[in-house]
Amino acid sequence: MIEVVRAGALTTVQDLGRPGLAHLGVGRSGAADLGSMRLANRLVGNREGAACLEITLGGFAARFTRAGVVALAGAPCPVRVSGHDGFMHGPIHVAPGDELSVGAPGRGVRTYLAVRGGIDVPPVLGSRSTDMLAGLGPAPLRPGMQLSVGDDAGELPNVDVAPVPAIPEEIVLRVLPGPRDDWFTPAAVTALTAGAYEVTAQSNRVGIRLSGPTLERSVTRELPSEGTVCGALQVPPNGQPVLFLADHPVTGGYPVIAVVCEPDICHAAQARPGQRLRFRVRSTGRGHGLQGLPDRA
Repeated sequence: MIEVVRAGALTTVQDLGRPGLAHLGVGRSGAADLGSMRLANRLVGNREGAACLEITLGGFAARFTRAGVVALAGAPCPVRVSGHDGFMHGPIHVAPGDELSVGAPGRGVRTYLAVRGGIDVPPVLGSRSTDMLAGLGPAPLRPGMQLSVGDDAGELPNVDVAPVPAIPEEIVLRVLPGPRDDWFTPAAVTALTAGAYEVTAQSNRVGIRLSGPTLERSVTRELPSEGTVCGALQVPPNGQPVLFLADHPVTGGYPVIAVVCEPDICHAAQARPGQRLRFRVRSTGRGHGLQGLPDRA
């Protein structure tokens, strides 16, 4: 068992989510930064999809009732284990009674704590993930909660610390044309890839609200609700885009000008308020991108 001592701003249980249920009105959810969650699991010998803890902006602490192996990946945080320095991106052995604490990250937002064997909470619709928008899965952690540890683990990897690139000051995200890029003026499409956007404080697991160049529409009529995906850049009437993350709604009624490429969603999930994002068109092999803008690999 793991006893939660401090839960921080928001700590939830996450795995790979619930793919394939959008037609039932259920989003995928799952870890916002899937790459970091997968790495944390590999470092303790778990399956990549084993349930982990997603810690938002640090401030988390837990006590272990038995010996185990844990690993942290994602936003780099100061780590302490019963008064001794720990580390990121490598396996840490804990003894019965040890207390592990995770401080606030200097960069990034989300840190993933994997425990060898996985977090064992009852699955809902095939996943142990907490969906903050739909209210599915286990409740966010709070002090005093106890979590069971499963036994779904293979061999421990022969690794001390995995090399991980630092989170940059300015994050560049590759995009592909959205299903409604033709609803925007050519100037808006140019502005999306030419200027920088700032992450606002009105951001969470559902999406990131951005502040920057206004994206003006050439088509102003109402758009019937249509399906959305993680990484969609939806533009409400104020012209300031919203970048959908893991807990996004499955439908939306605002036009989507572009979609962030799936490998870059992990980087978007680590963007914190005040940080700047830039978008660039990913090469499609057709010689043109958004409304004829030249592709840039």
